[in-house]
Amino acid sequence: MKKSLVLCAGVCVALSFTSCKSNESAYKKMYDKAQAKHEQPAPQPVQEQAPVVAPLVEKPATQATVIDNSDNVAVRSEDFTLVSGSGLSNFSVVVGSFSVKANAEGLQSQLNNAGKNAQIVYNAERGLYRVVAATFATKSEAASSRDQLIGQYPGAWLLYKK
Repeated sequence: MKKSLVLCAGVCVALSFTSCKSNESAYKKMYDKAQAKHEQPAPQPVQEQAPVVAPLVEKPATQATVIDNSDNVAVRSEDFTLVSGSGLSNFSVVVGSFSVKANAEGLQSQLNNAGKNAQIVYNAERGLYRVVAATFATKSEAASSRDQLIGQYPGAWLLYKK
């Protein structure tokens, strides 16, 4: 019985070793795959195209809008419509921006009670009502007015209509 058990175990071990042997065709397939990968030409680098630049269009000086920035005072240019007030000059001092018109009207009445000629403009692109405390023809006048108002309204800034 022991001999037959040992003989069966030996046959099983021999069959397991011979059945796990890899065949030559598997090596050949992997070799051919690697050769094909190696022989492929390298990908060509993508050439970048030069950016398209719009041609420079010259305008007469009467059509060009020039904002003097020699004093280094920031001016925001927006397209807006006058909602409430007497009218605007070129440069305005904005002291508040609101998405609700009633809030803008509240600040306008406070400014009017303080002796200012406050106005409300609406920027449709942003959906905001801007409260203008003062409006001036020149940038330097608007900047000095903003400097006076900035103590009471810390976020005051200059607005120029597009």
